Amino acid sequence: MATDLYRYKFDENVSVEDVEAALLLAVWGCEALHGESQTRLDAAHYLHPASRACVIHAGTLVGRDLNRLFVRFLERELGPDSFRIERITRTDHQPKEAAA
Repeated sequence: MATDLYRYKFDENVSVEDVEAALLLAVWGCEALHGESQTRLDAAHYLHPASRACVIHAGTLVGRDLNRLFVRFLERELGPDSFRIERITRTDHQPKEAAA
């Protein structure tokens, strides 16, 4: 099963509080589009202030919308050169059960 993750890394001059604010706005935007419950279920994200990084799971429609909103808010408020985005695609390999 493939999982799409986006890792955002922020420059030292970027305030973590500004990143948190952009993330909150993106979550609220997803809630407006998909409802609060669906957003809580499908908009998985993690902000790690110490490493100046944020990861968004974009394997669902809600997650993709969260990712789109977040990147746009960051570009508009902080500038396109204040962060970097890395797309991480990993594949989970489930072991096949042995035939009995």
